[in-house]
Amino acid sequence: MIYDLHSHSNFSDGALTPRQLVDRAIEFGVDVLAITDHDTIAACRENLANGRNIQLVHGIEFSTQWENTGIHVVGLNFAADSAIIGQAANQQTAARQLRAQQIADNLEKQGISNALAGARSYSPGGYIGRPHFARHIVSIGKAKNMQAAFKHYLAAGKSGDVKKTWASLEQVIQWILAAGGIPVLAHPLKYPLTRSKLLRLLQDFRQLGGLAMEVVSGQQNPDQTRSMAELCRQLDLLASCGSDFHGPETHWAELGKFQPLPVGITPVWERF
Repeated sequence: MIYDLHSHSNFSDGALTPRQLVDRAIEFGVDVLAITDHDTIAACRENLANGRNIQLVHGIEFSTQWENTGIHVVGLNFAADSAIIGQAANQQTAARQLRAQQIADNLEKQGISNALAGARSYSPGGYIGRPHFARHIVSIGKAKNMQAAFKHYLAAGKSGDVKKTWASLEQVIQWILAAGGIPVLAHPLKYPLTRSKLLRLLQDFRQLGGLAMEVVSGQQNPDQTRSMAELCRQLDLLASCGSDFHGPETHWAELGKFQPLPVGITPVWERF
């Protein structure tokens, strides 16, 4: 069984529609898929499996912060009709809209004209994230590619890095738990933290009610996977895995194409 419990559609910052995403997951042999769009559960409300050879798990990825570091928490296997998750998504959407305006204002000061309108032109829905701003920056010739746009304008510490609009880590975890879901710390290796700080983050996450962490996220080397598995065992957390797929162009984060979970840790799907 291949479980991919972290992926994105164009309801947030992915390239494919939810149906195209499910089609691709089936093509790549995924048995169980979670669409974990940022701060929205719109994809969860669509009838995407429809008798096909795949199981879908309800998912969402909430943005929050810990000690001034932006982090993400995935919620898995909650009730899709949960009023709590719906209200939480609405609150985060409002925060995201405020954040988008603040990012746009900051970018305008850096010579990026029409930043908000430009970002919106790349979003099929109401979601606006940094990748949409990056596409606009590239389109007006201020960066040669998405990576350069992030490096110079949108990465941590740059003018487009705005974090302080999100709900707290404790609030995000409680939303997921109240909806009957499992809070999962997403892609721990992607945060600019030393191992000791990452350990403290995981300890705080566990103390606040977090239940799982992504031991495998996209392509990792074996040492990284062993290191994450060790932390998972040390903190008695459930283990999750996922590609963090955003689109066909991100070959390093292809659906289902990542290392299996190491032995000796408990997979999160045992709680589904």
